[in-house]
Amino acid sequence: MGCGSGPITPKTEEASKSGHMVHCVKFGREMPGLDEVPFDNHPLGKRIYDNVSKEAWKMWLEQMKMIMNEYRLNLGTQEAQEFLLKQMEEYFFGAGAALPPGYVPPKSKN
Repeated sequence: MGCGSGPITPKTEEASKSGHMVHCVKFGREMPGLDEVPFDNHPLGKRIYDNVSKEAWKMWLEQMKMIMNEYRLNLGTQEAQEFLLKQMEEYFFGAGAALPPGYVPPKSKN
């Protein structure tokens, strides 16, 4: 049998190792939460731990990669870190992270 020849099954929610459940702000329902606070030294980390599911966090990681690449952020600078934190807060708790000016999403590989 070749790679990918098995039956296609729908993706199931990944359980939290700790059993931590949250009412996810992105999906509006009870879902497995993160296993640990994403960054201890910032209040946003605890807020994310308490309100964001693992699935929503994975979506943010993809959004974050796009933001970092499109804005060519150097996370070694305080300005870039603050910008990314603001985008993260908007993504989860605001109107959503703004797409960079002129951003064109990559074409689907279908």
